[in-house]
Amino acid sequence: MEYLFTSERLGFRAWKPQDLLPMTALNMDEKVMEFFPSTVGEAHTQGFLNRMKIQLKEFGYCYFAVDRLDSQTFIGFIGMSNQAYEAYFTPCVDIGWRLAQKHWGKGFATEGAKACLKYAFETLKLKKIYSVATKRNVNSIKVMQKIGMQYDGEFAHPKMLDLPTLKDCSVYRIDAPMTND
Repeated sequence: MEYLFTSERLGFRAWKPQDLLPMTALNMDEKVMEFFPSTVGEAHTQGFLNRMKIQLKEFGYCYFAVDRLDSQTFIGFIGMSNQAYEAYFTPCVDIGWRLAQKHWGKGFATEGAKACLKYAFETLKLKKIYSVATKRNVNSIKVMQKIGMQYDGEFAHPKMLDLPTLKDCSVYRIDAPMTND
């Protein structure tokens, strides 16, 4: 497998056509999508993969397809994406993750997000990265804290204003480490 970069247990790569079905299955899992407006099917997932391919080509990052290195098993995505919905911190680069349930609780999101931050700051020379989660998604917020992000504020997500249990979101931020260059 050709990876853009790796962590101890994970490989980060561009999306391939064979990722459509496992990513669609992940997007159709109600537990995985608990903190999103709805599950999404194959057509929406294909659109997502297409956007990620374009973003990777244009910016050098996207929500990367992620494999476990020990088994070459696709487990979901971890990476960065451009966000431009209306909020006090946008437009911005956002870090996020979505993993299949059977890979939860193993530290993959934290390990992968740390590797993505390293790539973002050292290779891509990005200056700051944000992350957003509905306030109810305490597990994602814990990952944000574990990777060194700091609480930045709250906002009502404009894409979820009609969803009272999801609209209130927490925003975390991390700045590139200072260097002596």
